[in-house]
Amino acid sequence: MKHPSTFFPLFFLCFLCLTHYVHAQDDVLRQLQEIAIIEQKIMMPMRDGVRLATDIYRPKTDQKVPIVFSKTPYNFNSWGDGEQKPNTYQAALDAVKRGYAYVVQNERGKFFSEGDWDILGPPTTDGYDAFSWMAKQPWSNGKIGTYGCSSTAEWQMAVAALDHPAHAAMVPMGFGAGVGRVGPFYEQGNWYRGGAQQMLFTAWLYGTQVDQFARPLFPKTATSDDLTRVSRFYDLAPEMPKVDWSQGLKFLPVQDIIKNVNGQKGIYEKMIARKPNDPDWYKGGLYHDNMPFGVPSYWFASWYDVSTGPNLALFNHVRKNATDPQVRDNQYLVIAPTLHCAYKRATANTVVGERSVGDARLDYDTMIYGWFDHWLKGGNSDVVKNMPRVKYYTMGSNKWQTSDTWPPANIDMTTYYLSSGGRANSLYGNGKLTTKPLGKDEKPDSFAYDPAYPVPSYGGNVCCTGNAVQGGSFDQHQMETRQDILVYTTEPFAEGVELTGSIEPTLYVSSDAKDTDFTVKLIDVYPDGKAYNLDETILRARYRDGFDKEVWMEKGKVYKLTLSPMSTSNFFAPGHRIRIEISSSNFPRFDRNMNTGGDNYTESKGVIAHNQIIHTAQYPSQIRLPVVKK
Repeated sequence: MKHPSTFFPLFFLCFLCLTHYVHAQDDVLRQLQEIAIIEQKIMMPMRDGVRLATDIYRPKTDQKVPIVFSKTPYNFNSWGDGEQKPNTYQAALDAVKRGYAYVVQNERGKFFSEGDWDILGPPTTDGYDAFSWMAKQPWSNGKIGTYGCSSTAEWQMAVAALDHPAHAAMVPMGFGAGVGRVGPFYEQGNWYRGGAQQMLFTAWLYGTQVDQFARPLFPKTATSDDLTRVSRFYDLAPEMPKVDWSQGLKFLPVQDIIKNVNGQKGIYEKMIARKPNDPDWYKGGLYHDNMPFGVPSYWFASWYDVSTGPNLALFNHVRKNATDPQVRDNQYLVIAPTLHCAYKRATANTVVGERSVGDARLDYDTMIYGWFDHWLKGGNSDVVKNMPRVKYYTMGSNKWQTSDTWPPANIDMTTYYLSSGGRANSLYGNGKLTTKPLGKDEKPDSFAYDPAYPVPSYGGNVCCTGNAVQGGSFDQHQMETRQDILVYTTEPFAEGVELTGSIEPTLYVSSDAKDTDFTVKLIDVYPDGKAYNLDETILRARYRDGFDKEVWMEKGKVYKLTLSPMSTSNFFAPGHRIRIEISSSNFPRFDRNMNTGGDNYTESKGVIAHNQIIHTAQYPSQIRLPVVKK
């Protein structure tokens, strides 16, 4: 037990912080009540009779106003105390002050909304029906902009494919979990990368999915006033016991991880069994590149998000393929050097993980509402008029840059070959990256991958894994002492080199296992030896010929693997080096391949895979780098 003299000051400090937070919330609500008409728990009807709980905050004016709309699976009830309460009132106040109605709605099956919940709130017709309802309100000018980050952004793309006439503009931020299949990415909403499960969803669904046996329902006769009154003391937010996910994600089989921590019985068990090309991925709220797209969009991505590559690929896809020229020509992009949805946390000294990337601040509110002013108020916003097509942050040189395209036109895709004397294992091996063509007699690099002792994830482009993985850029050099990590590094640069764009790995591999994984990580090595991660990728070998089929490996045969591209903008200053790490695990960022050729998610025991990277003139393992021309 803590000594009383220590306990009381800590308790008093916490009490003061909580009191300050509550007073701040109350002050925001008072300001909002002065300028806004507030309507809570409006039960908006969908075409199938299901009603979605909706809060509306609109200016006290006789003029018709545009709408900023946020749809979410999360609790937006701001009543009550506690620092975990959402900032709905602040978001509403910001919008109303600018002459907008702010509408926030729960996806079907969440909190006070009726129906059964699924990821991204299918059906997509819910979004369409909500637009129709809002556009018909006597206070609406008929123009709606959608806005949000992560789960409040991800549903927007599939609804944009429906091209509702009132859906005038959108601002999706950190939106990768809404991208199903686009270009070289076949991630099905971040569930997979390269056919390996991204374990973020296991931890995320523990706190988000709805238990099929424990959801209270209100009678249809309950009015909005009844539900508003009840919500002040009963907001349907379950208090999930905390889980140590650094241990929880290690449990096998994967399909029982949530069950093992006494979590909800929900959709996880169904989803974990879906393969990358399962037809169910094409029935829900994901956007796929065979769908149309009908909305001008201001996209926000970040270098240390879980799905930067698919996000950038979708931006390019819409710019190239939207049939309406106005839509095609009004796609804009910002890429920040931050974690998932952490744009506004940038400071004068922005630190992502443990690497400082300088002053990465932007005035996001002015940018976003300038965009909405242009499309929802019929104005000619100076913000949009002066907006660069792509605004991206280059780490290392620590500056914002602009371009008319992504990637910028002035890049030269330069091939670096993997080379070694047959011992690239660890930081102390002889692995090199070289632009010189390889000889025919180079020895392969070998390592053993044991799923019982996987390479741990250390930093990276992640979100939502609790305490299992801390996202961002961390010094990897201690990790690189492992013998199951192959390390390939350039010579130090005499002059600085900037990489901006897609990094494309191609490996020639061999294994004695039927199936195994191969991982790649891109590193900036400093002169003092610190090695900061930039991005990472993976490929499950069974999907090397496409995600619609599974093919097994045979001992002694060599296979070509084309991994999903990585993405970055990073300046390697003089004296720095480019490095890639290759292994067969990055856990729990990705699930472990058990190496048996089985379904993986039901397996509790694996086998050791003895893997090789071959690099010869015949099998030129390589990485193509987007070098900016000087």
